[in-house]
This record gives sequence, C-alpha cells and structure tokens, in this order.
Amino acid sequence: MNTNKNVSSVVKRAQQMQEEMEKVQAEIETKTVTATAGGGMVTVTAGGDKEIKEITIKPEVVDPDDIETLQDLIIVAVNDAIKQAEEMMAEGMGAITGGLNIPGLF
Repeated sequence: MNTNKNVSSVVKRAQQMQEEMEKVQAEIETKTVTATAGGGMVTVTAGGDKEIKEITIKPEVVDPDDIETLQDLIIVAVNDAIKQAEEMMAEGMGAITGGLNIPGLF
C-alpha cells in the first residue's frame, strides 16, 4: 500500500470539499429566511449569514402602554429567523459533509 498516494488522495479530497463548502456557504448567504411572531404582527427577514435584513411591525401591535409585548414579539421573531438561517446553513453543509458534524465548521 502506497501511503504517500493515499495521503495525497485524502488531501486532494479535503481541498475539493473545502472548495465545495465555500461555494455552498456563499450561495446560502445570499438566501433569506422569514420568521413571524404574534400571528404575523412582527416579521423578521434574515440572510443565510444570520444578518437581520428587515423587521416589519404592523401598526396595530404598537401600544405605548405595552412596549414589553412588542419587545417580546421582536425577540421571538429574531431568534426564530436566526435559527432558520443556521438550519439552512447546516443543511447545505450537511449535503457536502455527508452529515458529519465537524466542530467549528459552520
């Protein structure tokens, strides 16, 4: 068994995998996910890069005497959007890694 040939093959495959992951990551970062809270009263759109792109708040949920509810709805929607973005990235990377969980990868 030629270990140099095997090592070279593994290194080459790892480089190919890295290139594929970078391509998928760049593609996913251009996609968006949308989350809502309060029956659609608050809508948050996030990119695959987990950056919040837009927050929409329906006027009827804005109550100066109950700011806490609005704050809670925003938190719920933002957290859900980020979770969806993370799941989208994990699914994209899982397709390349065959479902292997590689710590620190994404």
